[in-house]
Amino acid sequence: MAEMTVELVAVERRIWSGSANFVLARTTVGEIGVLPGHEPTLAQLEEAGVVRVDGADGTSTTLAVHGGFLSITPDNVTVLAEYAELADEIDVSRARAALDRADTSEPDGAAAAARANARLKAAGAAEH
Repeated sequence: MAEMTVELVAVERRIWSGSANFVLARTTVGEIGVLPGHEPTLAQLEEAGVVRVDGADGTSTTLAVHGGFLSITPDNVTVLAEYAELADEIDVSRARAALDRADTSEPDGAAAAARANARLKAAGAAEH
């Protein structure tokens, strides 16, 4: 199966780097799935979303991403995030508490709720 090089980078650190078969991300204009050989694309990531990378070794890496960009070439995908957190690093109880505290009637509260929901979704603990 074809592969591409993927890098997930946040402002404070490199999160993940390696070979992958597929990347799924949510941009400001919708969800995008990327396979090797994809048309070159530059997209703004949703303010609070989830990115999934299916590694060439059969593993899947999921993370919560807050802001940033997605850069795609036929052989490479780079996610440049303002903030990103791997699913297994997410403290679900803290994310739920943040969601409970968020005042969605305020713009900052709505953004905080969206970030908390993205963290819960990435961790597989989203409330339906």
